[in-house]
Amino acid sequence: MANKRIQFLSLFVVLLGLWGLSDATKYRKMVGIYELKKGDFSIRVTNWGATIISVVVPDKQGKLADIVLGYDKISSYVDGASYFGALVGRVANRIAGSRFTINGTTYHLYRNNGNNSLHGGHRGYSAVIWDVVEKVDGDSPYITFYYKSFDGEQGFPGDVDVHVTYKISPDYKLTVTMHAKSQNKLTPINLAQHSYWNLGGHSSGTILNHRVQIFASHITPVDSELIPTGEIASVDNTPFDFRKPMTVGSRISQVKGGYDHNYVVDSTPDEPGLRKVAVVEESQCGRVMELWANQPGVQFYTGNFLNGTEGKGGAKYMQHAALCLETQDYPDAVHHANFPNDIYGPGQAYEHVMVYKFSARK
Repeated sequence: MANKRIQFLSLFVVLLGLWGLSDATKYRKMVGIYELKKGDFSIRVTNWGATIISVVVPDKQGKLADIVLGYDKISSYVDGASYFGALVGRVANRIAGSRFTINGTTYHLYRNNGNNSLHGGHRGYSAVIWDVVEKVDGDSPYITFYYKSFDGEQGFPGDVDVHVTYKISPDYKLTVTMHAKSQNKLTPINLAQHSYWNLGGHSSGTILNHRVQIFASHITPVDSELIPTGEIASVDNTPFDFRKPMTVGSRISQVKGGYDHNYVVDSTPDEPGLRKVAVVEESQCGRVMELWANQPGVQFYTGNFLNGTEGKGGAKYMQHAALCLETQDYPDAVHHANFPNDIYGPGQAYEHVMVYKFSARK
């Protein structure tokens, strides 16, 4: 499977079971696996959840490794609960109480995280089949997926057109561009790319020795259900301060449950329109990942809930087997007037750009 450049899986998902549609056969779609490759840099993606299923880059000795967690079979992505590599939405992260109010109308969402809504609900964008708009090879190969999100989906108002493009370039850059536009109603939109990264290789153990730098002076503290309190707190003199490179494991024991917090990204003038969000390094293999984005926040998550999930090649993904850096609007922004607005009206464009820059230090 992994050696084929494009592999179509004859996997037809009956949407009667997924979305409750009456004419299931009318809406059958094919799920495929697609590869973008430039030299020794490649990624594989699928239109199930617009998911990244592999990212292969060289280390300081030129040795290639797949550095994202995932599964061997698409059926495991369908059944999985960890959001490996998925594009999550309509609203990433948590919405308290699974409800919100816009202009006096209260919308009730699907509860899939206790009393709360997580990553768009039980059947968010990570659990639907996207259309393949185009796939282009060449110097900078890319693929674009499209999904038509319908009014009332998982409780959210309005029809929304959503596009995501994955693009690689010869200088080891992976660019993820997300666009969304509501067609007819005010609605919250907050998309996130949920890849789990282990720069030593997806099956190499924990990321506790990964050195991380996050360009953020504040976080949005959370309660016992990981819902933001509304406070914006300084990271000074706390285990959340990664403004200077620190290993993940150096202070994780001081954070109950591990890191799963939104950081308020500092503005930097380095690259117009994008902020430098984070740098991750694995010293043994030398791989380095820089992350740039145009969003105000980033969720730093250290795989706290992984508990032996069987992944690619039979690997067992234990707690802290990977980390996530999910750029985003602030979580639960619909309930906090002091957070950046994530409500978009008809015709208003949502745009989210992420750039991963990979390298290797000798």
